[in-house]
Amino acid sequence: MANEELKQLFAENLRHWLKIKEKTQADLARYMRVSSATASDWCHGNKMPRTDKIQSICSWLGIELTDLLQETDPEKRDAQYYLNDDARDLAQFLFDNPEYKVLFDASRKIKKEDIEFVRQMLDRMMNQ
Repeated sequence: MANEELKQLFAENLRHWLKIKEKTQADLARYMRVSSATASDWCHGNKMPRTDKIQSICSWLGIELTDLLQETDPEKRDAQYYLNDDARDLAQFLFDNPEYKVLFDASRKIKKEDIEFVRQMLDRMMNQ
């Protein structure tokens, strides 16, 4: 893969994961201790960070190096965010119902039954 293609791929994947993790370019710049212009260059494919910085970004976002450096079908990439179909469906419910938003990020790592239990508890508290 040519250098320009890799920069564009990295930028596309970085923007995707920033959106998924509800982070901004400003958050990225602060975490990486770089200027906002540098973070913008990374996100727009103008420049590519060094490998150690890419690894640091992956740690911060909780993703694998391949998530930023390899081309993935967008549908498969989005599906990989969740550990299983039940978690993805519940996460969509939580996203569509802002009153349950507090559970959205947690839904990636916990079981369906746990999410359902907490949702029911919130329902009971809101209806009192």
